[in-house]
Amino acid sequence: MTADLGPATDALAAIIRSLPGDRLSAPTPSGGITVAELLDHIDGLCVAFAAAATKTPLEDGGRARTPDASRLGDDWRERIPARLDELARAWRAPSAWSGTAEVGGGRMPAEVAGAAAVDEVVIHGWDVAVATGQPYPGEEPALAEALREAYAWVSAVAAGSPQGSPGLFGPPVPVPGDAPLMDRLLGLTGRDPAWTPPAP
Repeated sequence: MTADLGPATDALAAIIRSLPGDRLSAPTPSGGITVAELLDHIDGLCVAFAAAATKTPLEDGGRARTPDASRLGDDWRERIPARLDELARAWRAPSAWSGTAEVGGGRMPAEVAGAAAVDEVVIHGWDVAVATGQPYPGEEPALAEALREAYAWVSAVAAGSPQGSPGLFGPPVPVPGDAPLMDRLLGLTGRDPAWTPPAP
């Protein structure tokens, strides 16, 4: 199974480029971390998952680092979209999806790593969008393949850890079975699709 990450990385890149600078300290639905901290996490996951696709070993094994807003720098609005582009390109190679890949400090089937990458980009795209008052294009046809891939992977993880997966997702949030796929995906990752930022 392969999936084109391009539509999802393009959507997140557009959200980042349009992100109001005064929202960096706003909370997100991603474990309560701030927008700036989540951007740092996205920056790091781009590097880790691109390396997993190209089978390039990293000294830290591609482990997720603790989000740190101080690492964001002044060029984040250009740097992170560029890394998202690199991530999508890396997973377009058929070899990216074969064999095994090292990410998150462990080795796994490359297809699993690719599906996890799709999910990370989609879910954190939504996180950043809702935290900064922007729409997320979850119902756009271009994102349909990415949503299906992410939902299949998250469903498999949730089936094995119905109370949540520490380090991945919180306990699932109930969502109607006939809800849009994006909402059902969010619910499986422990997010309320109706989440809005708290009032200032």
